[in-house]
Amino acid sequence: MSVHVHPNGLCESSDVGDGTRVWAFAHVLPGARVGQDCNICDGAFVEGRAVLGDRVTVKNGTLVFDGVVCEDEVFLGPNVLFTNDLRPRAAIKRTGDALLSTVVRRGATLGAGTVVVCGVEIGEHAFAAAGSVITKDVPAHAFVAGNPATHKGWVCACGQRLDPTLTCPDCHTTHTTTDTGLTPTP
Repeated sequence: MSVHVHPNGLCESSDVGDGTRVWAFAHVLPGARVGQDCNICDGAFVEGRAVLGDRVTVKNGTLVFDGVVCEDEVFLGPNVLFTNDLRPRAAIKRTGDALLSTVVRRGATLGAGTVVVCGVEIGEHAFAAAGSVITKDVPAHAFVAGNPATHKGWVCACGQRLDPTLTCPDCHTTHTTTDTGLTPTP
C-alpha cells in the first residue's frame, strides 16, 4: 500500500500511514502525524503538530490546527474548525506548549460546521450535531447540539440515538453510566 496524494493536493509530512488519501487542495504540513487509511478531503488543512489516528475522515474545508489529537475512526464533517489559542492576537505568536490541546476520542463524530474551542476532550463515540460550538468537555457517547453545545441525549457506537433505557434500537447494545459518560454493558 501507499499514500495517495491528488496532483493538486500537498502532503509535506513524512509521517503518513499506508492507504491514506489526500485530495485536491488539501494541505498536510510537515510534522503532522496521520495514521493509516485516513481520508483527507478537498480543501482540508492539517497543521504540523496535529495528530490523526487510523481511519480518520477529514471532510472538505476542515481545519485541524496544532495541538489537536483525533484518535482512531474519528469523523470530522465538512468545515469543522478547531481552535488552539484562547486569546489570539496578531502581534503575539503562540506556539508549542503555549497553545491548548484538544483531544477527540476514538469513534467520535463532529457534524458539519462544528467549532471546537481549544482545551476540551470529546469522549469516545460522542456525536456533535451540525453547527455545534463545543466549549467544554463532551462525555463518551453523548449527543450534543447548539451554541454553546449542550447535552441532548446519548448515542451508540453505531451512531443511533439511545432509548430511555440506554439501549440502541438498531444494534440492541445496552449501555451503563460511568464517570466519563456511557460504556457498553458487557
